[in-house]
Formats: sequence, structure tokens, C-alpha cells
Amino acid sequence: MSLLEVSDLHTGYGEMPVLQGISFAVEAGETAVMFGLNGAGKSTTVNAVAGLVPIWSGEVRFDGKPISKTPMSEIVKAGVALCPEGRRVFPALSVRTNLELGAWTRRNVTRQQMERVMSYFPRLAERADQLAGTLSGGEQQMLALGRALMSAPRLLLIDEASLGLSPALTKTVFQVINQINSDGTTVVIVEQNVGVLPYADQALVMQKGRITFDGRGKELAKSGDLRAAYLG
Repeated sequence: MSLLEVSDLHTGYGEMPVLQGISFAVEAGETAVMFGLNGAGKSTTVNAVAGLVPIWSGEVRFDGKPISKTPMSEIVKAGVALCPEGRRVFPALSVRTNLELGAWTRRNVTRQQMERVMSYFPRLAERADQLAGTLSGGEQQMLALGRALMSAPRLLLIDEASLGLSPALTKTVFQVINQINSDGTTVVIVEQNVGVLPYADQALVMQKGRITFDGRGKELAKSGDLRAAYLG
């Protein structure tokens, strides 16, 4: 069953169109990765799904229900969370407080959820009382992911998980995301790093606001011709 369905989606900023009628579906329990150059429309896509960008036409359905006109707060309550590009942590607040703010729509989030997030990111547990602004870039990325997980989402949208990270830390982040998916959370990742392909059930490639490839991650990973054509 498709947990997320996007049909003939058009949107943009001001009067400038970005998405030119894209359609795709993501199955429950899978990881989908969206590739493409800067400006292809990847971030606009996940922001539209999350309710941050108004949809001009087309439809987004989550768990069979339309959410195209749903306020962002209600989309979060329904089970969708976004880890935005650029981390956007609150630098003057502690790691723990940043995480707690991720549960702002769920007043009944349990201590167990906090412990679950800390288990994914032991470094955050070690630095729980440290100001977020004093963390390294990699630790801030972990914090941004952890904050998104605090709402216990069924669908986690991640915009540029590896941006600015070292190769070693990028691999660690991808492995953690894979574990999050294995534990039952459906994941959609916007990426430019093809190192995420081994963890992708589904691969989507975007060019100029359109989807030019939609297939299994293994198909894109194994085909040199496809990778050359779509990823350079």
C-alpha cells in the first residue's frame, strides 16, 4: 500500500513555477531517495508534502487521505515530519530542549520516545545539556533528525541529510537513517550524494521540475548508463 501519493503536482514561488506536474508514490515501510541538481525541485517537493509550500494544483495523499489543503500543524499530527535543509536548530537552547520542541504537536510524547531518539544518536545523549550552537555540524544534523523523530512520525522527510558532512560522518548518518526505516518509519530523502543508494528501495531523479526516473534503487545503483544519464 502506498503511504504517500503525489499526483500531477504543480507549485512554485510567487509567479515562478517549479514543479511541472510530478507524480509518484512511496510504499509504506520503504526508503525513497530523490536525486537531482540544485534547482531541480527536490526541496520544493518535500516542502509541499509537509505543507510549507502552497500547492497550486494536483493532489498529495497520505495514508489514503488528501492533505493538499491541510495546515502544516495538522500534517505533523497526521504523522509526517520534515528534517529541513540547513539543520535549523535553536543554537541558544540545549540539545534536550531542541528535541522536546520537536514534539510540540504531541503533548503526550513519552520518555520512551526521547530514549529511542537518544539510542539512534548516542552523541546527543552525551551532550543533552549542551547548547545546540556549540555542537559540530555533524552533531547538529543528528539533532535535526532527532528533533523530527520526536513527533513519532510514520513518514520522515529529510532534505539534504549529508550536506556539509565528511564522508565518514555521511556514512554514519545514512546508516542511522536506514535503522530508522528498519524500525518502521517510511523515509523520503532529498540527496545529491549517491552513497545513499545502497539504502534506497526507490530512486527518483528530478530535472527541471519533472521526474525523469522512477524505479528501484538497485536498478539505478547497478546501471552505469542510468547513473551517467541521470546523475552525471
